[in-house]
Amino acid sequence: MTRTPVQADIGVCRQGGRNFTYTHESEKLYAMTTLLLKNIRCLATMDESRRELSDAWILARDRKIADLGVAGELPRDLQADRVIELSNHVVLPGLVNTHHHMFQCLTRALAQQSELFDWLQYLYPIWAGLRSEHVYTAAKLAMAELILAGCTTASDHHYIFPNDVQLEDEIRAAQEIGLRFHASRGAMSLGESDGGLPPDRLVEREQDILRDTQRLIETWHDPEPQSMLRIVVAPTSPFSVTVDLMRESAALARAYGVNLHTHLAENVKDISYSREHFGMDPGQYAEDVGWVGNDVWHAHCVQLKSREIELFARTGTGVCHCPSSNMRLASGIAPLRQMLDAGVNVGLGVDGSASNDSGHLLGEARQAMLLQRVLGDPAGLSAREALEMATLGGASVLGRDDIGRLAAGMSADIIAFRLDRMGLAGALHDPVAALVFCQPSAVDLSIINGRVIVEDGALRSVDAPSLVERHNRLSAQLLRGEG
Repeated sequence: MTRTPVQADIGVCRQGGRNFTYTHESEKLYAMTTLLLKNIRCLATMDESRRELSDAWILARDRKIADLGVAGELPRDLQADRVIELSNHVVLPGLVNTHHHMFQCLTRALAQQSELFDWLQYLYPIWAGLRSEHVYTAAKLAMAELILAGCTTASDHHYIFPNDVQLEDEIRAAQEIGLRFHASRGAMSLGESDGGLPPDRLVEREQDILRDTQRLIETWHDPEPQSMLRIVVAPTSPFSVTVDLMRESAALARAYGVNLHTHLAENVKDISYSREHFGMDPGQYAEDVGWVGNDVWHAHCVQLKSREIELFARTGTGVCHCPSSNMRLASGIAPLRQMLDAGVNVGLGVDGSASNDSGHLLGEARQAMLLQRVLGDPAGLSAREALEMATLGGASVLGRDDIGRLAAGMSADIIAFRLDRMGLAGALHDPVAALVFCQPSAVDLSIINGRVIVEDGALRSVDAPSLVERHNRLSAQLLRGEG
């Protein structure tokens, strides 16, 4: 095949005395007009009928899926710039990660016996040393990890801005590596001296937070279908910002038509803080400050009560379930089955890589399935329900109708896993369920926005060994306080 390098749309954004050079498509990727995936052994479409097709094919044209079907429906005269044979693969929509803190990759395996609040207070002083290079490098490593695990879309909740850190550090990483990205502008404004959890030196003035969030929306947010970059308004949590900031952030987001995201009801201390400071449970507080609706999703919701679940279902408010992080920090088991039965939109998230400490969304689907069964019901969550949360559920939570399923007109975000791996041996009678029940696999092929990003298990858009070396060096410096 003749590969034509993409002509990158290169520009410069000047902010805070620094120039950010960005590309809207990585020059390391290659353009193609049509791509045919054929002889697919098993294709899990996640479409409205949840069809699973054998001996199937997908035709992608430019950035979208043009058509798909089974072998007998493939036009004989079809021409494609490239054909990929997938007779030994299971194919499904790209996974959607709805909650992450990518900078935390630098501080894995710390505070190993701590619950949420103690864990945060241990790590805040370390994170105070973050600089632009740390955040950019950690984001690129986190994105590489996600892509290799099958993610094609991710939302990151970045809420700490010491020194020269800006959200553009993550945006640049996403554009270079080729990940579909929702960049959440987090914020902390309520320091310890005012009754909040974070140290005073890490909080920002609220007028600065709102001004920078508005700037980011106006500069970067792309609301169009197939968008590769959207901005999210995301004050960090009820215990790190004021009531005023929550309300003003909601008003700002709705004025621009962008989504809202925060942490909610993560553990019992979170509940106690809400009752002590607001006189209500977290879900009630969210409603009081305007944080319910189909443009809002909350991370965790481990301690959500029945009336709050009903509120979220009624208003279309989304939830991101983070099972590994909730287990690691002893936060509890989220009432996931109750949420799903009530009709709440639920997606999955790997959460911060210092509280998981991993970035494998397929692994989170497996944990979600198993954790619901720990409560005593062996049918508490099925493998296909877990995969649905990782695809369709995540798309719904992020407010997108162009990703999460494979059908004509949808974004060409497609992943494939080899079926001849040792970890899947003996489970090929049901390859879709095997992805969840068996050892979490690495992706063999990943197509994002119509471009091949992973091929034969290798990530094409980054030099992985050099990235890991650089990341480990920066991590060691940060832990030594050499920011």
